[in-house]
Amino acid sequence: MTTKTMKAIQLHEYGGPEVLRYENVPIPKLEVGEVLVRVHAVGMNPPDWYLREGFSMIPPQLRPPTSLPAIPGTDVSGVVEAVAEGVDGFSIGDAVFGLVRFPSLAESRAYAEYVTAPASDLALKPAALDHVHAGAVPMAALTAWQYLIQLGHEEGNPLQTEKHHPVPLSGKTVLVNGAAGGVGHFAVQLAKWKGARVIAVASGTHETFLRNLGADEFINYTKTPPEDVARDVDLVLDTVGGPTTHRFLRTLKRGGALFPVFLGFSQHEEAAKLDITDSGTQVRSNGAQLAELAKLFDSGTLRVGIDSTFSLADARGAHERAARGHIEGKIVLTTA
Repeated sequence: MTTKTMKAIQLHEYGGPEVLRYENVPIPKLEVGEVLVRVHAVGMNPPDWYLREGFSMIPPQLRPPTSLPAIPGTDVSGVVEAVAEGVDGFSIGDAVFGLVRFPSLAESRAYAEYVTAPASDLALKPAALDHVHAGAVPMAALTAWQYLIQLGHEEGNPLQTEKHHPVPLSGKTVLVNGAAGGVGHFAVQLAKWKGARVIAVASGTHETFLRNLGADEFINYTKTPPEDVARDVDLVLDTVGGPTTHRFLRTLKRGGALFPVFLGFSQHEEAAKLDITDSGTQVRSNGAQLAELAKLFDSGTLRVGIDSTFSLADARGAHERAARGHIEGKIVLTTA
């Protein structure tokens, strides 16, 4: 490479979307076992705006270490530009996608024209997906996979003593709250793939989208609280989470499970009395699992919903879109 700089989005202070700056920064240097990727698309995820805000919504003891200036972002799809020593399975010119170094947000640095990643974080891009759609996949699809299908790592959750275990889905009823979002729309499809009956909870504008992805039943939470009508559910995956997650206990069978994706569940004793497992985990980078997901995209088993796309230079506009909520699928940044 003749050039030594690239365009990237940097934070020099925490705050709203206005703190995102489009700047020249050095192209990252390869280390042993890494791949340099020329980024074509970057999938946006909640940790991007959590970082931008300084993780103000997370208890101080649980905040990941970060420092400024920082380049946000974790999800990429692009083309291999260079390969370091110790890398097998990738060559210059390969189209790849991945969740980069997560949960080490200080090192992910995906809002950029180039990113380095451990080879183990990457997989060959599904042939059926263009870069925009592939860039939307990694964190959201891996979250759904690691909650529902296979955990894929040994790291514990500081909020619970037991290791998270996915539960059998075939023949079961699964309710997905926040079903239209990134994690939710993949979870609906994965649960259907595993033979579950799926109840999707979202606002009414997303009903057609979710039924087309396979949802058997739809609840418009703006008209009917799902906890008032859903009963005899085997598993609730609450992608919204937070302090209201416990309301789903009344929807579950004895022996059922409640998996909140975000922090906040605080009714463990009540759940135990009902013989309900409440369990969560934190998604982690896993190229091997992305390779399994790629097969499902190539076979047409899984599809990607794109809410909107923005140029990397307009990351501010993308974050403003995210702040308005009611996202259908994923928001994606594209490089020039």
